[in-house]
Amino acid sequence: MLIEFENVVVRLDERVVLSDLNLRLSEDRIGIIGSNGSGKSTLARLINGLVRPCAGFVRLDGQCIEPNKRTLLRRVGFVFQNPENQLVLPIVGEDLLWGLDAKAFSLGQREEKVRAALENLGVSDLLPRSVHTLSGGEKQLVALAGVLVTEPDLIIFDEPTTQLDLRMRNRLVDIIDQLPQQAIVVSHDLPLVERMDRVLVLDRGTVAFDGKPQDAVAWYRQYCA
Repeated sequence: MLIEFENVVVRLDERVVLSDLNLRLSEDRIGIIGSNGSGKSTLARLINGLVRPCAGFVRLDGQCIEPNKRTLLRRVGFVFQNPENQLVLPIVGEDLLWGLDAKAFSLGQREEKVRAALENLGVSDLLPRSVHTLSGGEKQLVALAGVLVTEPDLIIFDEPTTQLDLRMRNRLVDIIDQLPQQAIVVSHDLPLVERMDRVLVLDRGTVAFDGKPQDAVAWYRQYCA
């Protein structure tokens, strides 16, 4: 998917969060890093319509998001930093079924999609579990499964490893590596970001560096850390 930002400006409460953003993103794995408040999460939320630009345009494969929002945003999945923001129903299987359109798929088709998503992540045993009994890492994988069942072309991860222990963090990193979908990862986890194809460094609402992962991380360590 080609993601384009043309002269994008975002203001929140009169504060400029992103200023004159012009980008073309098409790589398979894209990382976004920056200090807290630099605008990186806002940039990610522009792509799935959670944030609207005050000026400028955001396009997916050449189409502006706003007039085509309903169609385009079906192609974009978003995994939040806190998985509890995505888990609605008390049982894992019920929660994942809830995210699928009953008008588009029969119950049997939806159940099969749910089983397949959990199996692909290696957590099919979680299907009958109560969401409230899951560990933080298990909740993160269930939230990702909830995105995968909708079969998006692009998945955006906002700080996906922040709440995970080392074992679960490494497992999630491997899963991100192996996903067939295009992925954008917003993270302070620099070793994870170094696995990307391209990395943006945001600083005070602008793209301060854009390039190869190792170069971007080195620049960030020197000027922002």
